[in-house]
Order: sequence, then structure tokens, then C-alpha cells
Amino acid sequence: MDELDSYSRTVSAVAAQLTPRVAAVRMARGSGSAVLVDAAGIGRPGASGAAPSGNAEVLLITNAHVVGDAGHGRADFVDGTQVDVTVVGADPLSDLAVLRAASTTGLPTPATLGDADDLVVGQLVVAVGNPLGLAGSVTAGVVSALGRALPTRSGSAGRVVEDVIQTDAALNPGNSGGALADGRGRVVGINTAVAGIGLGLAVPVNATTRRILAALRADGRVRRAYLGVVGTPAPVPATVADRYQRSSGLRLAEVIAGSPAARAGLRAGDLVLDVGRQPVQDAQGIQRQLFGDAVGVPLPVTVLRNGAMVDVVAVPVELR
Repeated sequence: MDELDSYSRTVSAVAAQLTPRVAAVRMARGSGSAVLVDAAGIGRPGASGAAPSGNAEVLLITNAHVVGDAGHGRADFVDGTQVDVTVVGADPLSDLAVLRAASTTGLPTPATLGDADDLVVGQLVVAVGNPLGLAGSVTAGVVSALGRALPTRSGSAGRVVEDVIQTDAALNPGNSGGALADGRGRVVGINTAVAGIGLGLAVPVNATTRRILAALRADGRVRRAYLGVVGTPAPVPATVADRYQRSSGLRLAEVIAGSPAARAGLRAGDLVLDVGRQPVQDAQGIQRQLFGDAVGVPLPVTVLRNGAMVDVVAVPVELR
């Protein structure tokens, strides 16, 4: 180890830390990877657990597209340990799923969850998974971009996974559901897609996704509120930007007829500046407020319309 350069030492240390904690999962119609996590620590960044006891709840995080419509499967760890898993919940709109292990016997300590919001472009990241059926494979690269958007769909509902991590660490089929870790071995993303040659995408582990994972663990699904707008980021006129210290907002390209947004009086062309009294610069700024606890609750919206500030109140409904 002393003969290795610092980059190699970092990657090797992360590989040694995470490889035992990333399993190959086989479901009824698909396969991929999954990360062993501490059930009690899902909501806390930096949390990891001790070795699972006989009555501990042991969970694994993977992608919803790996699970599909399966209810059961099997997880195989690199040391040969096998455990049956049950699907606790899957959320196609975030491409995340939670599995529960039937037994804790022989399982390693859980991985440590980090916070993707602390990442910077150019930072070293390490991907661990089971690409092409090759168990315990490790690749390394850098964060090549942040804030990417990954369109997802569940039935007629469409959504954008926010703040997706783009990396040049090599990802191949089978990496889906595996860990993307920082140089300290903390899981900051769940690998989800190969975007092209030399490009991979990972769902970030941050406050929003921990909230999703906690909901899946507790309820088996994620309740979301629906507003009914489609928009794109747009600059704020200079006079308004100077007055309100705001450089950009969300220009509404479409307001769905009959939606809560339409009933509140929002119109295509409006420039959304605030939702729920929080600044909005893109669609994600609205989405992160539209979880189940927003259903039926009045939501103030401030827009710029024809040079004037307009305040409306929308009441989101549950997304079905």
C-alpha cells in the first residue's frame, strides 16, 4: 500500500470499505445492484450502523427500474452470503426502491450515507456495483457535472429527478442501484443510468431523496402533491432583479387546464419567483415542496406578469 500514489490509495480504501456492502440483486425480471444501509440512519447524513443484530431491520437501496413490479428477490454479497429480500416500496418517479433483508446473519455493517449537496465538480467519486454480472466491480472518476435532470415516468405521471450527478466513472448494465461514493467512502449517489460513452448518472443522496427513502420505508410509497405547471428557467428583468435580489425564475410554458394552478389563476407566460415563500429558479424548486404534506394546503405563489408582481394561492391535490 505504501507504494501506491495518493489517488490509488483513496480509491483502494473506498473499494475495500464499500465492496462488501454492495450486493448483486436478482428480481423476477431484472437484476442490478443494491447498497446495504442502516434503516434508522436513512434520514441522517453521515449515519452508519453497527453490525446488524438478530432483530435489526436491514434495508438495501436500489433503483425502482431494477425492482420493476417484483415483490421479492435475492441479494448476493461478494463474500458469498445470500439473503432473500422483500420490496418495501418503489418509486419510479425518483427511480429509488427500498428492500428489506429477511435475515441479518452474516451481513456486513451498513454503508455510510453522505450528502450529495456537498459535492463539487471535479471531485473524485468511486462507483461500486455488479456491471455485466461481474460482482464487486469498482470504477473511479470525477463529478463531471451537477444539477442534471433525469426525466422519469410512472403511468401518466411525469417528473424530473432533480440535481442528478453526472460522472465519468464507467457505468455499465448491472451498475444500476449500486453506490457512488466520495473519497471518504460515504454513499452520495445511487447509480441509475448510462447517459452515453464516458457519462453516467446517479440519483443524489440528499435531504430530498432521504425523505423519499423514509416514506418508502414507512408507507411503501411516496405521496406527492400536484400543481399542474410546466416551465423552464428564465432570467428576471434587470429592474426586478435589482429590487428583489433575484436573477432567475421559472417561466410557465403551460398551465394544465383544470389543475390547481389553473384554478388559482396562474397563466402561461407567468414568471414564477416564489412558491411557498421560497425562491424558485427552476422546476426542482417547486417539486421539492410538493410532497404529501402539501396536499390540500394553501400554497402562496408569486409571479411576475406584464411587469407587475401578482400573488395567488394554489391548493395542490394528490398526484395519482
